[in-house]
Amino acid sequence: MVRVVDGDTVRVKLGDTEEAVRLIGIDTPETHGRGGLRECFGQEATRRTEALLPKGTRVRVVRDVEARDRYRRLLAYVYREDDGMFVNLVLAREGYAAPLTIPPNVAHAEEIVAAAAGAREQSLGLWGRCGDADRPIGSQR
Repeated sequence: MVRVVDGDTVRVKLGDTEEAVRLIGIDTPETHGRGGLRECFGQEATRRTEALLPKGTRVRVVRDVEARDRYRRLLAYVYREDDGMFVNLVLAREGYAAPLTIPPNVAHAEEIVAAAAGAREQSLGLWGRCGDADRPIGSQR
């Protein structure tokens, strides 16, 4: 693990190459972008990903069908190597991420959507702080 970029993007070292990895199946609020875009709960989502994956954490990166997005980021499910924790799922379960299902990468779509629905029902994280009108469960963004 090299560093966290934002709530749903990390940089990892794979062999001799450093790669940007976009976590499949989730979408966290933005922390930066055009005109300084900052969405509700973006900084909290980034901090939670940093807490789950502190610098130096060894991770296992698992691809699905489609390898890269239009920004050339590697698309993957990320697991902490020491305890097997499924980072993508934890972020959805704790309310730091909305589900984002983009076929053909759907291996864990049902469990991520269910986890986010549970967080929304309990008003956890972004669901309690930001409302959910612009982040419906199971939507594509």
